[in-house]
Amino acid sequence: MQGITLCCIKTIAHPVSRYFTRNIVSLVKPAQSLGTVSESCKRKTDSFIKLFRTRLCISAVTHQDADILTEKEKRLLNNLYTGLIRGQRACLAEAITLVESTHSRKREMAQVLLHMVLSHHREQEKLNSGKPLAFRVGLSGPPGAGKSTFIEIFGKMLTEEGHKVAVLAVDPSSSTSGGSLLGDKTRMTELSRDMNAYIRPSPTRGTLGGVTRTTNEAILLCEGSGYNIILVETVGVGQSEFAVADMVDMFVLLLPPAGGDELQGIKRGIVEMADLVAVTKADGDLLIPARKIQAEYVSALKLLRKRSRTWKPQVMRISARTGEGIQELWNKLLEFQSNMLTSGELIGKRRSQQRVWMWNLIQENVLLYFRNHPAVKDQIPVLEERVRTGTLSPGLAADMLLKAFSKSS
Repeated sequence: MQGITLCCIKTIAHPVSRYFTRNIVSLVKPAQSLGTVSESCKRKTDSFIKLFRTRLCISAVTHQDADILTEKEKRLLNNLYTGLIRGQRACLAEAITLVESTHSRKREMAQVLLHMVLSHHREQEKLNSGKPLAFRVGLSGPPGAGKSTFIEIFGKMLTEEGHKVAVLAVDPSSSTSGGSLLGDKTRMTELSRDMNAYIRPSPTRGTLGGVTRTTNEAILLCEGSGYNIILVETVGVGQSEFAVADMVDMFVLLLPPAGGDELQGIKRGIVEMADLVAVTKADGDLLIPARKIQAEYVSALKLLRKRSRTWKPQVMRISARTGEGIQELWNKLLEFQSNMLTSGELIGKRRSQQRVWMWNLIQENVLLYFRNHPAVKDQIPVLEERVRTGTLSPGLAADMLLKAFSKSS
């Protein structure tokens, strides 16, 4: 408890002391009258007390969550949290590994750590006038679109401008073995050596819930560690893209110029989610096909339903080999962020995503609880075998399991 308590006191004390220095001490000015100083001091002292009480409430919640942990676990979380908010990459990697764990005890520890990081993150946003600390961008496209090549060139450009870039590559796992390729880091050799960049493959474990939980929490941890540009890359064009689109600020679709009939090959739903379409490899012999694809998508986007009041999806050409269009794409991303912040849509989108995240986690955990419930756990293999052999319909088997579950509840 002492380690968590010390951590919480530090979390409270540092920003509050900075607040006190900035607002209270600055009142002592020779030009001010005694009455002015007294009134202003009273008003700012009240604000100071309110801030301190808010932090104590946050600390109390953290203490309540930490009561379930041993002293060794508290020291581990304290060290992880301290290293994380100081930007130590090793602590960030260990923290993400902790939240990705399926072990029940480690998941409890992960929730305590996430609560501490979330409290710190919320206070940092208050100091930033309520604006998000990071820009979350989803990147998707069919295999062969050059996503990894683009991310390496784009990421290097951003780090040279002083940004800290985190790349979370959502890698589809086998639903049979649970294994995944995790090959993106090997293809981004230059960016992986950059100390202002962090690349982390994020396995899905064969379920969309895996995408939602691990990637969302990894985003939060990366932001807590000081990364202000979060790039979430998805492999292929499928259901995981819809899950990722619900956790980023902007969704960018990357398309190769010579993939056949693109308008038929890409799902309409994926195109509807895109805030920006970028035609890659627009150089050399592929420049003319790239221009054709760009014109086709400009026409197609006009027929789709508008998703934002302030932003119209655009189509542009880029080339990672020559660097053409990379800076222009970044300018478009900044324009999107500025428009969405000014209109208030970005904050509303973030809040809506939090609600979606909560319900996705509920669905995942309810299914896990159902499968492990004593009333149905032993029946599942028997009924599955009867369904497989055709002696029982899937609907009837599901009804039998649900009735057994409801009777025991």
